[in-house]
Amino acid sequence: MSSFIITSYNIHKGMSPLNRNVVMQGIADALTEVGSDILCLQEVQGQNLKRVLKYNEYPDQSQHEWFGEYLSLKNSYGKNSEYENGHHGNAVLSRFPLDPKHNVNITVNKMEQRGVLHCEVQPEGWEVPVVVLCAHLNLLENDRKKQYEAISTYVNDCIEQTQPLILAGDFNDWKKVSCMQLARRLNMREAFMSCHDKLLPTFPSRLPVLSLDRIYVRNLEVKRAWVHKGKPWSGLSDHLPISAELIRA
Repeated sequence: MSSFIITSYNIHKGMSPLNRNVVMQGIADALTEVGSDILCLQEVQGQNLKRVLKYNEYPDQSQHEWFGEYLSLKNSYGKNSEYENGHHGNAVLSRFPLDPKHNVNITVNKMEQRGVLHCEVQPEGWEVPVVVLCAHLNLLENDRKKQYEAISTYVNDCIEQTQPLILAGDFNDWKKVSCMQLARRLNMREAFMSCHDKLLPTFPSRLPVLSLDRIYVRNLEVKRAWVHKGKPWSGLSDHLPISAELIRA
């Protein structure tokens, strides 16, 4: 295998942008059309007892398992936020063999419980697995600075410098500044900066103006990177998904 496609997507817990409708089937059908080899999903609902009772179409199965079965992908889940009626977090789904490693807690305040899910995937014919880190960061800049530090420490302490590495997710970095500093600190390149020399907007999905979602890579080359715009995506979540085709460096 010479290349693979990775997609990062904040799925808004399987609900439409204004939380009026369950859109899991629509998300699954749209992702089927994309045909990604690896998915990094944020705001994945592990359980929500209220919505199971309220909506007939809301599965009582965890969303990472539901999407995994529907898309025929292996899956792993990292629980970040737990509450009375359920919990949600990040998920990695893969067409390749998937080895879950660790869910890194990067929570810095009680209002926003966040994490980075660490998995390894083994593309066909590759001698070394690819490390995939699926992240969701805080809304406030000062909180994110602490989380960048936590991510940097984890990557530098736990991941070999020579190993292929992907860090993808919802960074909430609307200023387009701090995440680039994180990339320099980790010797990583952002996929859209590599291909387009700029970050492309992904939020809100109906009229995107903010670039919140990113795919960073190390020891990999970015062949192309794109945002999934328009319908059906504009009605499936408050974020647009982003994809990149990657090849060995």
